[in-house]
Amino acid sequence: MKAVYTVENLDCPNCAAKIEAAIQRIEGVETASLSYATGQLHITAEKLEGLLERIQAASDAVEEGVIFSEHKKGRAKRYVYHFENIDCPNCAAKIETAIQRLDCVETASLSYTAGTLHVLAHSEEGLLDAIQGAADSVEEGVIFTPKHHAHAHHHEHEHHHEHCHDHEHDHEHHHDHDHCHEHEHEHEHHHEHHHEHEHDHEHCHCHDHEHEHAHEHEHHHEHAHEQTRKAEKPDYGKVTLIAGAALFVLGMLAHFLLQGVVPYLDKVLLMAAYLLLGGQVLLASVKSIGKGQIFDENFLMAIATIGALCIGSWEEAAGVMLFFRIGERFEQLAVERSRKSVMEAIDLRPETVQLLHEGHEETLPAELVQPGDRILVRVGDRIPVDGIVRKGESAVDTSAMTGEPVPVTVREGDAVMSGCINKSGVLELEVTAALQDSMVQRVLDSVENAAAGKPHIDRFITRFARVYTPAVVTVAVLTAVVPPLFTGDWQHWIYTALNFLMISCPCALVLSVPLAFFAGIGAGSTKGILFKDGITIEALSQVKAAVMDKTGTLTEGSFAVTEIHAEDETAVLRDCAAIEAFSVHPVAGSILACVKERGIDYPAASDVQERAGMGLTGTVDGRHIAAGNGKLMAAEGVSVPEISSVGTLVHVAADGVYCGTLVLSDALRPHAADAVASMNRRGLHTVMLTGDTPAHAQSAASSLGIAEVHAGLLPDEKPVKMEEVRQSHGSVLFIGDGINDAPVLSGADVGMAMGSGADAAMEAADVVLLGSDPAAILTALHISDRVNSTAKFCVIFALAVKLAIMVLGFCGFANMWLSVFADTGVTILCVLFVLLRIQVYYKKHKTAV
Repeated sequence: MKAVYTVENLDCPNCAAKIEAAIQRIEGVETASLSYATGQLHITAEKLEGLLERIQAASDAVEEGVIFSEHKKGRAKRYVYHFENIDCPNCAAKIETAIQRLDCVETASLSYTAGTLHVLAHSEEGLLDAIQGAADSVEEGVIFTPKHHAHAHHHEHEHHHEHCHDHEHDHEHHHDHDHCHEHEHEHEHHHEHHHEHEHDHEHCHCHDHEHEHAHEHEHHHEHAHEQTRKAEKPDYGKVTLIAGAALFVLGMLAHFLLQGVVPYLDKVLLMAAYLLLGGQVLLASVKSIGKGQIFDENFLMAIATIGALCIGSWEEAAGVMLFFRIGERFEQLAVERSRKSVMEAIDLRPETVQLLHEGHEETLPAELVQPGDRILVRVGDRIPVDGIVRKGESAVDTSAMTGEPVPVTVREGDAVMSGCINKSGVLELEVTAALQDSMVQRVLDSVENAAAGKPHIDRFITRFARVYTPAVVTVAVLTAVVPPLFTGDWQHWIYTALNFLMISCPCALVLSVPLAFFAGIGAGSTKGILFKDGITIEALSQVKAAVMDKTGTLTEGSFAVTEIHAEDETAVLRDCAAIEAFSVHPVAGSILACVKERGIDYPAASDVQERAGMGLTGTVDGRHIAAGNGKLMAAEGVSVPEISSVGTLVHVAADGVYCGTLVLSDALRPHAADAVASMNRRGLHTVMLTGDTPAHAQSAASSLGIAEVHAGLLPDEKPVKMEEVRQSHGSVLFIGDGINDAPVLSGADVGMAMGSGADAAMEAADVVLLGSDPAAILTALHISDRVNSTAKFCVIFALAVKLAIMVLGFCGFANMWLSVFADTGVTILCVLFVLLRIQVYYKKHKTAV
């Protein structure tokens, strides 16, 4: 039996490990996993009766005060917030921990690079206030706002202002006014159900339209005024940085040129520079002391520089504070630009659409368009929402969504994806999904949600950072106390200890690693590759075997009847089409297309049944018709002659007597062979799983260079074969079309759905390729390798530099200039390395790598 318990007052990850070990020793407990980050205990035991009391007793034996309680029942919902004014990744981690400790929060994930906070909670009531309070307890000035606010207010106001008041006739005014209200009401109602996890409309839904308009009009102007004030507000950090730098330069000039002319002028100028540059740091350190956070970056920097002043190193104290502030500034700018670059590249949501209403066009905010509406898309416009072409023909550039550079021709009846660009002709579309349900919004949500999923290396860094800083501070204290007892040189060893304090902050680690994964997620999205989270990118680089479906993945998935083996071809096609009309399989569509092309009419069938993995049976003109593969014929007791043709075989029988066979062919995708060859060169063991005939499967596998083939499989046999591959070769990547592969996709170590933006595929798969080009598989693998190697390099490089500075310090060669480089300098280098190696690289390489 499984159970989940909430843990309170657990403030130490080391204690958490000890308590977990104690609980695992309880008789009857099979497994126990205590998550310090989420404050939850997941346990499997023979029985749950009386278990909570025994867990509490085991915990008290390790550390008193930790409280366990039954986990809250009910379904938690996800709420997303944007934040401002978090300038330090280390502070972000502390704020995340503080939010996770809230009673009303089940889990919290704060992405410093994406600028978002994802929270799982059972109620939104009071949640924002609790989050804000938790953040203020760590660092004041951080502001959290619900994700939807700014965008919704802007568009709602624009809609009312533009379309409810700019009319010449009273009759028209009434008509359009009602139309606006109807659209808005439908939009809000739909939005409430679709985003129920994000916010509650109960507090913002107004019944009086005029009052609602006035309220939104007022709110919009308040919001705009707030943005204006924010834009006009002086950047005091920049002002103090420039002024402090100027004073530092003057102080250094006075030190070298006027020391004998104007005594103490250099010290006055350097002290003024120090106070101007470090005032904010000193104030933050005082607050940290009040909260008991002695391992805070600001506190450690303050101690190091004050210590330098005390031993007479005025120049180093001011200089170190200057370069610390410059480093922080560069870090903020780099992360901000990275975040902005990623989000702007994938945020292809339009501001407005051209709605066709009663024969004329109306410009509406895209958020208000509903399924069933007709919209006009002109040449050069980006398709605003998902839809179906009802009039017109055009070439559509899908590269922004799928990464495929060749435009696709669309005609009447074809589905089109939002975010693509209309290149050659005017299109009239019928909307099939509102903006919040369209692909362009789903891609944006996918990237934001993926940033919340932390890979194992990120989790390791978080754990390591908790140990690293106290360990280095301990070494610093021992360095300041122990060696002078033997050498008597207190000033030298205290100075060395102050250097160690400055390199004890793990910012280079806690910033560069998540930034690398965020950049990788963003790079993938611009090429039509959606990673579910950072764990997926990490796991993808570790796969040992690539298992692939054939139809629709390695082949085009568009069958054509190429041969008919029968005495009466028309009769066979007629009977087969009658029951295939009830199927949605690509093979059925191809048979019906052949019948239509030949002008053959077929009767209505009855009692049609689909036999999974075999075919269909039904009654046509009083006869029992069976159409399917050899397994279906064997089940029906029908003897089938040997057919030497290569392709997908559909045998047809009437009342247990064989009538004929249709042969269908499916062409291989253009880059499929190159993709398989590249996977083979990577050392991946390539496998094909298909329900097709062995002869056809082996022919396709030979053409592609696939090492292992399993053909004639039923849907429930594919997961079994995939498990056999995992047992013999290791971690498995499964690649399918996402249509009927959900069990295999979810069972693989990494599931990749190709050429599908379907809800089922996006839910089951770890990686979704919006395009159908197999080259995207290689791009996904390349991004995974590059992100993981970049993150590992940053960790090794940062720790190596810090260790080298410590060794130099013990040898008497280190100074504060090197130490500040090991702190902020290394952080900047790691951030720039991440941006150049991932973000800039994939901007430059537009096609699959």
